[in-house]
Formats: sequence, structure tokens, C-alpha cells
Amino acid sequence: MTISTASRPAASPAASSWVYLAVCVVLVSLNLRTLFSSFSAILPEIIAATGLPDWGATLLTTVPATLLGVFAPVAPVLARRFGTWQVLFGALVLLTAGLVLRAVPVPDGGALLPLLAGTVVSGAAIALANVVLPSIVKQDFAEHQGLMSGLYTTAICGSAAFGAGLTFPLYGSMGSWHLALGVWAVPVVLAAALLVPVLLRHRSAARVSTSTTGRSPLTSPVAWQITGMMVCQAMTSFTCFAWLAPILRERGIDGGTAGVIVALSIVLQMAGSLFGPVWAARLRSQSGLNVAAAVLTAGGFILSIHGPLGAIWLWTGILGVGQGALTALALTMIALRSTTSHMAIRVSGMMQGLGYGLGSAGTFITGQIFASTGSFGPAAWLFAASGLGAAAFGWLAGRDRTIQG
Repeated sequence: MTISTASRPAASPAASSWVYLAVCVVLVSLNLRTLFSSFSAILPEIIAATGLPDWGATLLTTVPATLLGVFAPVAPVLARRFGTWQVLFGALVLLTAGLVLRAVPVPDGGALLPLLAGTVVSGAAIALANVVLPSIVKQDFAEHQGLMSGLYTTAICGSAAFGAGLTFPLYGSMGSWHLALGVWAVPVVLAAALLVPVLLRHRSAARVSTSTTGRSPLTSPVAWQITGMMVCQAMTSFTCFAWLAPILRERGIDGGTAGVIVALSIVLQMAGSLFGPVWAARLRSQSGLNVAAAVLTAGGFILSIHGPLGAIWLWTGILGVGQGALTALALTMIALRSTTSHMAIRVSGMMQGLGYGLGSAGTFITGQIFASTGSFGPAAWLFAASGLGAAAFGWLAGRDRTIQG
């Protein structure tokens, strides 16, 4: 007989060792952003080696974030059919295939096709993982929601840091951009292997209820406020992953140093990601935290483009702390505002589907600004607008209200 996860979790932390589950969640999360930052770290080298046109570079930096929105609504359906942990494992298998496909060597002039195909597959996989993780936190870590939200969002930031900081040195040592991108499939395989015991333990567990009976999150003002916050933070977040390194290189910083600066900025994102949710879980209202994170994010990005170059480490550091906290707080709102795990995954699908789908426009617009003007300077206006939006929606979403299932 199938047991509803709304009334009983798939497996209690005590029964299935919540520590091992936590380790699995963290290690999975460490693989969810290398797709974005690894490509950006060696984008000039890929363009030089393949003759990739500007529109192709813009396409490859925009598609992943767009796909996070396109495939996010599919995750609740799959979770209902197979279970959240099973969907997470399947996403890792798909991600491995996508990362390998992206790195397949092809004759000169044909690099765009495997790059695009691998990026599409990988983006779909990450979308599925993104959506089920908040539900897993709600379902299997009910007594540790703040801690686990902080840990897994910190690990996501760490994933971006690894991709940004290690890909250029890997390219230098391997002498091949194909290998420098393809190597990121290895840790995904290791994370998938660690999930096998979890799948065996959960094989007879209930699937998440995503029934459309009851109130839909589409009718909830709170759900829309969380979604608006996610749209605005995603516009900056994925633009940072895709274009911060090229922005720094345009300002005269060499590739290796730019990679280190971006990596350090993302390491500081980890600090914001860890402490933001933990602090948020202790408060009745998170409005002030959300606004502060939005201001730091927008200000840091604008200063990274136009601030004095001598203080670039400071500007990108401010960006990192703000962006990490803002991303983590947006995701934490799912668990804090949802009353059940099945509502959490429905809100997650809605918020990430629209949030990443619309938020990916930031990456595209930034690429178009550079293609048309030859400079990233005018993009500062975009980040000012997205920061203002994140602050407004963050204030509303942070109020002490819940989405009733």
C-alpha cells in the first residue's frame, strides 16, 4: 500500500541516518553549477579554438538557465510517479551524459552542435535536481530545515566556485578545452554512486503527492511573491556565472586571475548561503534579510563593472556574499512558507520554472549588450533594476505567512 508523504515522510532521519542523507544532498549539490561556471571560465579560449560566433556564445550561456525554467515543472510529475530520491538519481545520470556529450571532440567548425546538445541535456538534469531538493529537505530533514537549506545551497555555490577556479588551470595543464569541460562528469558519477544505498532504502517508500486537488500555489499571493524574488535573483545569479569572468577580462584582468577572483567571490557566496537560511529559520519574518541580500548583490555587481579596478576583490566579494545569501534565502522561502512536502515541491516547480525561465533573460540581455556595444558597462542598469525587484519581492515574501496546501 502506498503511504502519502504528506502524512508520513519517506524515511525518518533516525531510520535512514539523516547524516548520510545530508552528505548525499551536499555532494549532489556540489555538481549543480559547474556546467555554468566551467564554460564561462574558458570561453575566450573556446571561441579562439572553434571560431564560435558571438551569437553562439550568447546562446550557450543563456540556454542552461532557460532550461532550468522549462524543465522545472516536469519534476513534480516525475516525483509523483517515481519518488524524489529516484528523480534525483536520474538527474545525475542525465547530467553525466550531458557533460560528456558537451566535451566530445568534433572536426573544426562543428563544435557548436555537441556543446549545445550537451548543454541542453545537462540543463534539463539540473532543473530536475533543483526542484526536488527543497522537497527532500522538507520531507527528510523536517527538524533541520534551516541547516540543510544552508548546507545544500552553500554546496551549490561551491560547485560554481570549483568550475570557475579550476577549469582554467585544468585547461592549461591538459591543453584541451574538451578535457577541461569533460572532467566535471567524474564527480557527478561519484555522487550518483553514493545515492544507490539511498535508493535501495527508499525503493518501497511513498512517492511525493503532487495531486492538483486542494489549493494550487498559482492562486497564492505568497507563492507569487517568492517567484518574483526568484526571477530577480536569477537574473543576476546566472549572469554572474556566465559573464563575470568575461567582464573582468574586459577590464584587463588575465584569465587565470579572473578565474581566481570569480572563484573567491563564489566562495564568499558559500558563506552567505550557509548563514542566510540558518538565520532566516530562527526569525518569524525574513523581510529585512531578503532586502539586505538584494542590495549587496546589486551594489556588488555594479561596482564590479564600474568601480575602481584596484578594489575589484572587494567589489566581487560584496557581490559574492549578497548573491549567496539572496539565492539561498529565495530557496529557503519554499520550505518556510509551505506547510507540507507536497506543497513544497509544487511551489518549487512553479517558482523555479518561472524564476529561471524568466530570469535567464538577464544572461541573454547582458550578452546582447556586449554584442551590440562592445562593452558590459550598460548592463549595470539591468542589475540595478533586478536588485530593486529582488528587494521589493523579498520584503513581501519574507513576511510571516504560509501557503496552505
